[in-house]
Amino acid sequence: MLRTCAPGHLTASAWILAADGRHCLLAHHRKLGKWLQLGGHADGEPELWRVALREAQEESGMRDFAVGRTVLDLDLHPIPARGAEAEHLHFDVRFLLRAAPDQSLVCSDESNEVRWVEVGDLPRYTTEESVLRLARKARAGGLDDS
Repeated sequence: MLRTCAPGHLTASAWILAADGRHCLLAHHRKLGKWLQLGGHADGEPELWRVALREAQEESGMRDFAVGRTVLDLDLHPIPARGAEAEHLHFDVRFLLRAAPDQSLVCSDESNEVRWVEVGDLPRYTTEESVLRLARKARAGGLDDS
């Protein structure tokens, strides 16, 4: 559960959909230079849905979310070495959150920008299979309105 764990870190992510199910919230990650879902390290929190909620709030500035506690997706991905931190893995547990898009967005220092994106336009923002998979899984589970 801690960042000191080798060879990887336990993380949680939030796939955030607007109430209409047609828009998702993405952040342009400052370190990685990619549009991704919001999320972060567990840092000792055993309830990973709480980690996803915490990270969604911290990285978007929004406060009100409906949180699904059922895991939407699991992903294992490498994080490149940067500075003193060696290359490592993230064991990412992903949850679905819903939010009203009329809440004010505040970009954290971890991102260059946070933006609502039409799910149909997702491939224009990212080619990351793990992000595209989140959209497919949410849609297949009947979790959107399209």
